[in-house]
Amino acid sequence: MSTVQQETFDIIAKQAKIELDTIKPESTLKDLGIASLDAIEVIFDIEEHFNINLPNEDTDLENGTVGQLVAAIERQLAQKTAE
Repeated sequence: MSTVQQETFDIIAKQAKIELDTIKPESTLKDLGIASLDAIEVIFDIEEHFNINLPNEDTDLENGTVGQLVAAIERQLAQKTAE
């Protein structure tokens, strides 16, 4: 598991008050019982933690998986490093 994935799972688990091992890359935030307002809070925490801005198309709170979210974070971090 990558560091980014681990840190993302940690943020989601803390925000949703769920066990870390219930989070899988193929889980959606909805599957994890995270309501839309809480999901927005998760995204804010992730952006703050990694010091990035996630474009709206990368944050599909309804159908996007945690794995897709991790990939979006990694893309933003790579882009930031390249600048």
